[in-house]
Amino acid sequence: MNAPGEFPFVIGTAGHIDHGKTALVKALTGVDCDRLREEKKRGITIELGFAPLILPDGRVVSLVDVPGHERFIRQMVAGAAGIDAALLVVASDEGIMPQTREHLDILELLGVRDGLVVLTKCDLVEEDFLAMVEEDVEACVRGTFLEGRPVVPVSAFTGEGLEVLREEVARLVERGAPRSRKGAFFLPIDRAFPISGFGTVVTGTAYRGSLKEGEDVEILPRGGRSKVRSLQVHGDRVPEATAGQRVAVNIPSVSVDSLERGDVLAVSGRYRETSCLEVRLRLLPGAPEPVRHWQRLRVHLGTSDVVARVGFLDRLRLNPGEEVCAQLVAEEPVAAVRGEHFVIRFYSPLQTIGGGEVLFAYGEKPRGARSREERRRFLASLCEAKNDGDRVEAYLDLAGCLPFTRLEQDLQCLSGDLMPLLREQQATRGWAVLSGADPLVLSQRRHRAAKEELIRRLEVFHEEHPERKGLPVEEGVGALLRGEQKAYRAWVESLHAQGALVLEEGRMRLPGFNPAREGVQETVSRLLEYAQSRGFQLPELAEAQEALALDASQFRRVLQVAKESGEGHILAGTFFLSREVERRFWSLLGGIDGEITVATVRDASGTSRKYSLPLLEHFDSLGVTRRVQDRRVLLKRPPTQDNP
Repeated sequence: MNAPGEFPFVIGTAGHIDHGKTALVKALTGVDCDRLREEKKRGITIELGFAPLILPDGRVVSLVDVPGHERFIRQMVAGAAGIDAALLVVASDEGIMPQTREHLDILELLGVRDGLVVLTKCDLVEEDFLAMVEEDVEACVRGTFLEGRPVVPVSAFTGEGLEVLREEVARLVERGAPRSRKGAFFLPIDRAFPISGFGTVVTGTAYRGSLKEGEDVEILPRGGRSKVRSLQVHGDRVPEATAGQRVAVNIPSVSVDSLERGDVLAVSGRYRETSCLEVRLRLLPGAPEPVRHWQRLRVHLGTSDVVARVGFLDRLRLNPGEEVCAQLVAEEPVAAVRGEHFVIRFYSPLQTIGGGEVLFAYGEKPRGARSREERRRFLASLCEAKNDGDRVEAYLDLAGCLPFTRLEQDLQCLSGDLMPLLREQQATRGWAVLSGADPLVLSQRRHRAAKEELIRRLEVFHEEHPERKGLPVEEGVGALLRGEQKAYRAWVESLHAQGALVLEEGRMRLPGFNPAREGVQETVSRLLEYAQSRGFQLPELAEAQEALALDASQFRRVLQVAKESGEGHILAGTFFLSREVERRFWSLLGGIDGEITVATVRDASGTSRKYSLPLLEHFDSLGVTRRVQDRRVLLKRPPTQDNP
């Protein structure tokens, strides 16, 4: 919710040193952004300044005053990184200067797409000279986002042109699209200071999402957690701040001394630090030389300034004017968000040479040609993505299969945004979203491959075991992911619902398959008769195999059919128990007077502990009995003929 009249839109000044940016901001807003003693003494802006600008219609937007000196490009980039539009300031008595061109390049690289040109100090020149400066400005901005935009002469000293400028700024704001509030809150910190009795306050331009009082936040990449005590926008306390606003956040649990420029304030648990950014990278046409693979560069990202090596996936160098997908491997951790723009400069000498956009914040350095080609295809897909669904599809194609929580964190989404998208588009895109505490999400390719693998496994199983009802569900888990039993079962159930297989009694079979038991059932009957003849003195498996004169393979098949039909069980991996003997033993338990112990069962059955103990443990596993120290409690009465 915005403060009264407050509108989430940030405008930044840009231009050469001493061209009147700070004086212009003061004339428009009444705020002197040169607040530091050194700034006052030297007459230049060193740090960023911020002021609320009241438009003619009563709306209030944010104005950022950035340094113009070439030594303070870092601060300039930090201030310009979060702006929605720019005022390119050119002094009428000097015209276009080196920093004017560099600032214009930086604005373009940072993705700024709208703005105005302001000719300051117009009271110091004649009209003819002013006209010449306007022509130079139009030539300078040709081919940039400022081509065709208004050029407004003003004087901060006399007030000339300021009302015209306010009207043009109002039109600029009117045609600008408000920044999306989707996603988790992300705010690069540009200032931090303590307030007695309240603790630390950090400020910055909210890049993404929204934040409310009382929410849990963390500092990245350095660490530190707190709860938001209060929020302010332009000095007014608000219950919620959103993307596109200049925000002050009171976080009492974090010390000012632990913060540095480059830190980010984010909602807890949604972002993590990274050292490998996967990006779209563009080299300016005027760059003095190519950038080579693994070259060290200085990267300005948000309010951070780090040294990183550039890694190309399909070339050894990038020439001036070219654009490519690449990786930036930072020498220290950073926090970044998808869509964030950055600027690159030569490490030495410092010179702006290009920039780009973060495509994926959590990259991985490829190992080998195959991995390199996979990352290249992934980044190419992200470059072509037109919506969130395309981005999810690109990442799933790379990962194949991911838990939902990992997917939402890697894509920096909120579950309330991501899960509806997955459900809505899974049919058209071929994804599979499997239920569970942490649902598993499969790409179309992985889903299809896993399905084909499982079908082949069932075909082989039916060929090798034509007498069995089907493959037990747990034995097919390798077709997906080991250790993901719940998700795997949900996947199998979805295949059953689609008719791709039949799921029955915990076993899977192909549609149309029927077990061929003609040659096996007779032998199963012989095994059951033999077991019943032994009574409670259960036959060991080796004894039964010898009695039936079967080889190991034949006997395994007989046992499987007996188990699948429910006519027999294997106890302790050693004994065979038929269903008939099981029923008789249950009746025996129901007829025991007094406590049920191994000894009383041994005496009642006329057997030894060797047979009584595995029988009791079997009934424990069925839930018929429960062991209490050395005795058993009968939980279920034996079935009768009327109640089997």
